[in-house]
Amino acid sequence: MKFQIMLGILFTLLARRKVSAGYLANKYGVSVRSIYRYVDEMSISGVPVTVLRGPHGGICISDAFTLPKGLLTKEEYAKALDCLLAMNEQLHDEVLDDVIEKFKRTEKAAERDAEITGNILVDGGTWGDERKFSDLIAFFSRAAEERESLAIEYADRGGERTNRVILPHLMVLKQNVWYVYAYCNLRGGFRLFKLGRVRSVRKTGETFERITFRREDIPLSFWKAQKEADAKFKISPERLPFAEEWLGVANVYEQNGEYFAEAILPDDESLVGKILSAGAGFTVLSPASLVEKVRAETAKIFACYEINS
Repeated sequence: MKFQIMLGILFTLLARRKVSAGYLANKYGVSVRSIYRYVDEMSISGVPVTVLRGPHGGICISDAFTLPKGLLTKEEYAKALDCLLAMNEQLHDEVLDDVIEKFKRTEKAAERDAEITGNILVDGGTWGDERKFSDLIAFFSRAAEERESLAIEYADRGGERTNRVILPHLMVLKQNVWYVYAYCNLRGGFRLFKLGRVRSVRKTGETFERITFRREDIPLSFWKAQKEADAKFKISPERLPFAEEWLGVANVYEQNGEYFAEAILPDDESLVGKILSAGAGFTVLSPASLVEKVRAETAKIFACYEINS
């Protein structure tokens, strides 16, 4: 019974996006406390459900969340849709109307996705994400195009979460990482938000007037890392393809039968991880501070795999 109610809550949220706990409690014949408990379990399971407090609050789901496109086969979609249509013939429920419409749109989208035309395919998502991240990129892109303000829950690099209303203006792809350049009402200015750190997003229902800016007017710190490392590497022949792909062929050279590379790189939390991903044969020569960081991280990794005698 619990899981049937949780599934019902999910479909209700997909149809309405935000409802009150009292509405759900009355709909499914349980207490408000039980509804909050079910919502907590859904959140722990990875469904982006948020509880908003206050007079205009409620239980809502991220507008970017949809059912996975590969969830059902074409035949299963048809059967599920038949059941929904038959049930709605008796109930005439507006929530079921919305669910049926979503099923129809999802089926059509799945059919479109099966066809690839043109000679370029760009997938901005990660391996095995069932296109959820790609859908998130598309959602933000549409919001920027249609000038829709968004309410997001954002986690910074330290893990601190904040709720903000942003006005998305520009999608940015840099070093294979997607960002949205948006005016942040909380900070009172433009900020760069990493899409991978957006925990949930929903439309506010309001639109905005674009704030005029030129890309060259954006402060240089927008494009440059706050801290940089003028790095030099020694590279084994086996790691040469990795170096050329990451650092660029122009930054790799041969000297006395050995390979080296030099590049100015953003000295942030991702640099050491990128270096370690190359494995043995990709050695940092300078600066000394970067050498020490790699050594320290390697020692931590080694400690995790020590065998207790």
